[in-house]
Amino acid sequence: MQPPSFKQSVEDIVRQIPRGRLMTYGQIAALAGNPGAARIVGGIAHFGDPQLPWHRVVNKKGGLARGYPGGYSAHKRDLEYDGLTVTDLRLPIDDLIWWPEDV
Repeated sequence: MQPPSFKQSVEDIVRQIPRGRLMTYGQIAALAGNPGAARIVGGIAHFGDPQLPWHRVVNKKGGLARGYPGGYSAHKRDLEYDGLTVTDLRLPIDDLIWWPEDV
């Protein structure tokens, strides 16, 4: 059996992010086996499965994604729907970061 592709690994990780929690592009890249691929994770987010909770993925400073479908305002709306408070297009990443239990 072949190991999952990087894209599949990224999507498997994103699928697990619980409501009200966040992960960063770099964190996902590292967990998927390529620590230097944060931008690639962003590309996967932009073109990947729209049914996944991509709104729970932010940059390393807790900033929202300009490339999110609908832009910053849509990203903010979706995070607030999850119960998070977005201030100046940022979230308190240290308080909200999530790590899968099997890491």
